[in-house]
Amino acid sequence: MILKTPFAIGLLALSFLTANGQETASAPITRGQSIYACHHSYFLPVPALLTEMARAGGFPDQIIVGTHMIGASKSIQHWNAHDAANRSKEVLGEGKLDVLILTPCYLPDDGIGNYAQLGFDHNPAIRVTVMEAWPAYDIYNPTVFDPNYQRHPGEPAFGPKLDRVERNKATKEALETMQAYYFRTMDEHIAALNKKLGKQVVFVVPAGQAVIALREKIIDGQAPGLKTQEDLFLDPIGHPKPPLAVLESYCHYAVIYRKSPVGLPVPAALAKAAISAGDLEPLNRLLQQVAWDAVIRHPLSGVTEKRVASVAR
Repeated sequence: MILKTPFAIGLLALSFLTANGQETASAPITRGQSIYACHHSYFLPVPALLTEMARAGGFPDQIIVGTHMIGASKSIQHWNAHDAANRSKEVLGEGKLDVLILTPCYLPDDGIGNYAQLGFDHNPAIRVTVMEAWPAYDIYNPTVFDPNYQRHPGEPAFGPKLDRVERNKATKEALETMQAYYFRTMDEHIAALNKKLGKQVVFVVPAGQAVIALREKIIDGQAPGLKTQEDLFLDPIGHPKPPLAVLESYCHYAVIYRKSPVGLPVPAALAKAAISAGDLEPLNRLLQQVAWDAVIRHPLSGVTEKRVASVAR
């Protein structure tokens, strides 16, 4: 599964940077990274999983410096938050942070650029990763969490807010169409920020693309231990059950460490999930491969080496 339109736009943007002699910053990562995350609730399971994966992958010195959570948040909400728990600007100002993770809800906002500029000003080697997520309630409708949002010219019509979400009815075509505008606009925004900064500072974590690929595997009956698309979600909003949380975390691991997660052991959270023992290893390998495929196919991930291990059937 390849979402051609957003990838093509991102590829053109990166080609422009390369043609002008700018580096895409895809050198291997050789040490554990210091990480801060400004995030919404989809990301809540990731810090613990990412720490477990980093240790298993040879990065025991990884440090989660801190996190700041606001439910259903845009990055600008974290930028504007002045509560004591929010140390994001302070940490960036120290100039020692390796990676800032952002998970803006829905479409791009000014907070991404604000954070990227602040981080770059204090540490030109900073990497700001932006998670492109999956949609709440399985619809494209930014007004779900922002009632004041105004539809732009050329933007697709908003899906209806349903009392009941029936994810098992989603087709492959519907899954890809649902996310296309979001992916494209986010990629355009990030490519423009990198052009402004003169190098790639902002990177995409294509978790939403990986979710589509996994749901397509489920539709085709090729996901061990997952019988329906609903098996990925805790609630109508779309909070992740362990298999989806693990997939999301593998995407972050692959982008942060520029290393395939294929071959890492079954995470504890997945081992404790309601998955039959015989399906655990094959499912874990599938999640790893789907995450890695999504990352290496996205030109804004910063991962260019296409070492794709085969998935056990």
